[in-house]
Amino acid sequence: MSPRLLALLLCLAPAGVLSAQGWIDIERPRIQGPSSVVRVSSTVRAVIDGRVARFEVHERFRNSGGGIAEGTYHYPLPGEAAFSDFSLFQGEQELKGEMMASAQARSIYEEIVRRRKDPALITLVGHGLIRAQVFPIQPGETRTVILRYTQLLGRDGDALRLRYSAGDRGDAPVTFAAEIPRADDFATPYSPTHQIEDTRRDGTLRITIAPPVRGDIEVVLPFRRGLVGGTVLTHANPGEAGFALLFLAPPAAEGNAQVARDLTMVVDISGSMSGEKMEQAKAALRQSLGMLQPRDRFRLIAFSSGVRHFREGWTPGTSESLADARRFVDDLVANGGTNLAGAVDAALADRGASERLSLILLLTDGLPSVGEQAPDRIAASAAGRIGRARIFTVGVGHDVNTYLLDRLAVEGRGSATYVSPGADVEDAVGGVLSKLARPALVDLRIVESPVRFEEQAPAVLPDLFYGEELVVLARYRGEGRGPVVIEGTRDGRRERFTISAAFGRHENGSAYIPPLWAARRIGELTRQIRLEGASPSLVEQVKDLGLRYGILTEYTSYLVLEPGMVASAPPAVPSGAAASREMTGGVAFDRARASSKMAASANLQAAEGAVLNRLEEVVVTGSGSARRDETRRAGGKVLSKRAGVWTDLAHTDSLKVTTIAPFSKAWFALAEARPALREALAAGSPLILAGRRVSLKVAEGGMSEWASGAMERFLRDFEGR
Repeated sequence: MSPRLLALLLCLAPAGVLSAQGWIDIERPRIQGPSSVVRVSSTVRAVIDGRVARFEVHERFRNSGGGIAEGTYHYPLPGEAAFSDFSLFQGEQELKGEMMASAQARSIYEEIVRRRKDPALITLVGHGLIRAQVFPIQPGETRTVILRYTQLLGRDGDALRLRYSAGDRGDAPVTFAAEIPRADDFATPYSPTHQIEDTRRDGTLRITIAPPVRGDIEVVLPFRRGLVGGTVLTHANPGEAGFALLFLAPPAAEGNAQVARDLTMVVDISGSMSGEKMEQAKAALRQSLGMLQPRDRFRLIAFSSGVRHFREGWTPGTSESLADARRFVDDLVANGGTNLAGAVDAALADRGASERLSLILLLTDGLPSVGEQAPDRIAASAAGRIGRARIFTVGVGHDVNTYLLDRLAVEGRGSATYVSPGADVEDAVGGVLSKLARPALVDLRIVESPVRFEEQAPAVLPDLFYGEELVVLARYRGEGRGPVVIEGTRDGRRERFTISAAFGRHENGSAYIPPLWAARRIGELTRQIRLEGASPSLVEQVKDLGLRYGILTEYTSYLVLEPGMVASAPPAVPSGAAASREMTGGVAFDRARASSKMAASANLQAAEGAVLNRLEEVVVTGSGSARRDETRRAGGKVLSKRAGVWTDLAHTDSLKVTTIAPFSKAWFALAEARPALREALAAGSPLILAGRRVSLKVAEGGMSEWASGAMERFLRDFEGR
C-alpha cells in the first residue's frame, strides 16, 4: 500500500474548554461496501517541567467495516498550547503534516457539525482544529496517530493548574497520566473534577485519573509551603456572589509530627450482624487496630443486649496490647438485641485527654431494641457529652435509624456513612479509617480573608489529615487580593498558614465550582431538614438549588412525571426530632445516603455520581416516577420529555420563550458566548432550557440569526442580570 498525500490543517485556538479526543470523519468509501472507522484507544501522557507541560497523545483507529474508507482526522488543540508535531502512520511509515491559516478553522468545524448533526461535538465550537486527510483505510486495518504539543500551565496563587479535556464520545477507553520529575516541589495534588491517584517514587510524582476518564480534567498542583500547601480557585458571574473553592493539602506524611489520638471503636454484635457482616466487621476492627501507633490510646467496645469492653479505660497502642485486642475481636460472636443507647453512653463515658484528638467509630446495622429506644432521646443525651470528640458513624443496611446516625455525626463533627445491603462493610469502614490514620491539624478556622465568605460547605471546617485533601466551598461577597489565613492546632499549639488568593467579580475559569458547591450545599441542607424539621425557608433553599443546578431532591423529584400526570404538592418527608422513629427503612436510607454523599463530594466527578444516583432512584422508584428514557441530565439541568420536547424542570408557563433553530448561526453564537450552556444544548432538539426571566427553546422553525443586540438582551434576561 503506497502512501498518499497527507494534508494537515492546524490552527491555534483561543483559550477555553474543549473536547480533546480526536475522531475520524468518514466521507465516502473508495469501493462498494460499508465502512466504519472507530477509535480503539486514546492514551495521553504529560510531563511537567516547571510551568511547561509536554503532551503526547496516542490514538488508534480501526476500520471495522467491509469497504476501504477515506476519512478525515480531527483534533482540537487547546488554546494555551504550542504545536510540536503530528504523526500519521501508514504501516511502518510515518507521515508528517503542515499548518493552515487559523481563519479557516471555525467555518470548517461548523460545517462538520451541521452536516453530521452531532451535538456531542458542540464543545468544539469556537476552537481550532487539526485536520488531516487519512486514506486509504483497508477493512480491518488499524491506524495510529501521535500528536505532540506543549502547554504553559496557569498559576493560581500558590499552585499550578493542569488542564486537559478527554471529551465524552464514549467510543473507546481513554487513559491519562502526568509525571512531575521534581516531586519535592509540590504538596499533595488535587483534582476538582476527577478522582485521581498519585504516587511518588525516585523523586517523581505520577498522577493518574481513575476510570472512566471523561469530560474536562483539571489538576491542581500546590507548591509545598511548610506543613500545608493549597490554593483558592474562584468563579463569578456578573451581578451575583462569587464561588470559591479552598483546597488545603498537607504532605503524604510528616514523620512523627502527628497529633496523638484516643480512638474508641464501637461495634454492633447483635444477632442481625451474624454471618458475613460479622466477619467483615471483625476485619474492619483488625484494620483499625493496625493503624494505631505507640503514642495512641484505644478502647474497644462491643454491644448487643449488653455492652462489653476489651479493657476498662484507655489502652496504649503497644504491640502486646494490640495482640490481645485482636484475640478479643476473634472471639466476638453475634447474638442478642441492640443496646445502642448503652453503647453510646460507654463511648462517651471518658472524653480522653485534652491534648489528644478523640475519635469515635460507631458501626451498627439495626434499630435500638434494648434500653432507651427513642432515637431523639438517645441523640439528645449524647449531644451534651460529646465535647471535643469526633464521631464517625457507619450504618449497615436499611434497618438503621438515619436520624440517630446523622445526628451523632453532626454533633460530633464527623461523618455518617451508609452501606447498602450486601455491600462490603470492611471497605466502607476502611475508607473512614484511612482518613483518620494521620491527623495533621485540628480545630481549623479561617481567621482572615480579603472577602466575606457565605454559605460555606462544610459549615464547620473538619480536621486535616496527612495524605488527604481538605476541600471547602463557599460563596463570597466583594473582590480583592490578599492572603486567606487559616489557623489550626497541632500538638496543643495554635499554628497559622496563609494562601495567596484573588477574588474577582467576573471569573469564568472554573465553571465546575458552582455545581460542586450546590451538591454539597443541598447535601447539608437536606440533612439539616431531617434533623431539625422542614421549615419553609430550608425547603425553599433546597428547591431553588435543585432546579437551578439540576439536582433532584425530595422536594423537586415530584416534578418528574409520566406523560399525562399532573404535578401535585411534594410528598411529605419525615423530619425533625418528633419524626425520628420514622427515619428508617429503604426510603430513609436512600435519602440519608444521598445527603451524605453530596455533602462529602470533593470533586465534580463524585458530585455528579451522587446526583446521577439520586436521579436514578427517583426516576425508577419515586412516587412521581417516570421512565428512565424519558428523563436525562445535561449541563446541570434535569430534562423530562413532555409532548416530545426535552423540557427543563425549572421551566414554567409564565416564562417568555425565545426559539432558535438547531445548528443555526444563532445556535453556534450562543454556544460560543456561553460555554456553560454547551452540554445542555447538546441534549438534542426540540429542547427547552429555563433561565431566570426567560427560557430558550431549540426547535426547527426558530430564528437562525440574532438581530443586532438581541442575543445580549436575551442573555441578560436568561441570567437575571
